[in-house]
Amino acid sequence: MRLRIIKVGCFGGGTGLPSVLGGLKRNPWIALNAIVTMFDSGGSSGQLRDELGVLPPGDILKCALTLARNEREARRVLLSRLPTLEDSRLAGHTGGNLLLSMMERYSGNFMAAVEGLRSLLGCKGHVWPVSIDKASLCARYADGHVTTGENQIDARQTEGHVIQDIWLEPQVSIHDQVAAAVHDLDAVVIGPGSFYTSLLPVLAVQGMAEAMASVPGPIVLVANLLTEGRGMDGFTAADEVSRIESFIRRHVDAVVFNDGRPSADVLARYDAEHKRPLELGSLPDHCRLVSGTFWRGDIARHDRPRLAHALWAVLAGALCAKQTSDDGEAVTTRG
Repeated sequence: MRLRIIKVGCFGGGTGLPSVLGGLKRNPWIALNAIVTMFDSGGSSGQLRDELGVLPPGDILKCALTLARNEREARRVLLSRLPTLEDSRLAGHTGGNLLLSMMERYSGNFMAAVEGLRSLLGCKGHVWPVSIDKASLCARYADGHVTTGENQIDARQTEGHVIQDIWLEPQVSIHDQVAAAVHDLDAVVIGPGSFYTSLLPVLAVQGMAEAMASVPGPIVLVANLLTEGRGMDGFTAADEVSRIESFIRRHVDAVVFNDGRPSADVLARYDAEHKRPLELGSLPDHCRLVSGTFWRGDIARHDRPRLAHALWAVLAGALCAKQTSDDGEAVTTRG
């Protein structure tokens, strides 16, 4: 019996990726690598990008805080927003966004700034910005209209316009260090997160499909809990799989899907925002379904422990089977 560490890459951004990281970081047999979208143009991150010329720090910060040695204290301090001060351009920014932006400005290197923050917080795992080149997210809709910027894309989709395609402008490439990290992975987890503004952008950078081609283990999608606006009416987990496969040019091997429902009051609140439970659709034959109740509270978030256990079952099972097939020696882990 031989034990080994599994190197897992978790792709995405926003509030969804921390749900995965927060659960998996407690597993001693997983080495985590968060590969994070860098094309946020809204909120504090977008303002810092525009005013200071730095890369948007928000999604990187959320992932680093989730992996921190003391997550609760780190979040309490670094997610606090500066009070509104007269004529202050810093008002409303989180302490963490400002800290990471300052570290980038003074080091002259965003990768060095992220590594410094990771060391400062004692993170369990690595956090990688997918690219350090500046770009904006663009979307084309069914009516031919083109929109630029995360906020504008979300707004038009909420209004009922169906997205046909997304891309980055200018086209940017995966960072060399990130490409090397992806080549070294055993398996990949994608999502959950805003599908068109968090998940697909991190997969859209040049070189990502080539890097993912070398990953020997499974590609696992954590399907979203909800659709996002009227433009996604009828959109399913199977549609997520199809779109992702077109970007990474390989199969999605498994989907973790929520089949539980919160109370009627909670569903009604989200329905008023034109957000409805994501349906499964018809998955391709090569894609394994892993379903369960992952939405257990009033807020649309995956339950961390349940999601972590489900992912571990998928990853360990697939990698054990592969190792046994390769050399006849099973890889066994703590369940």
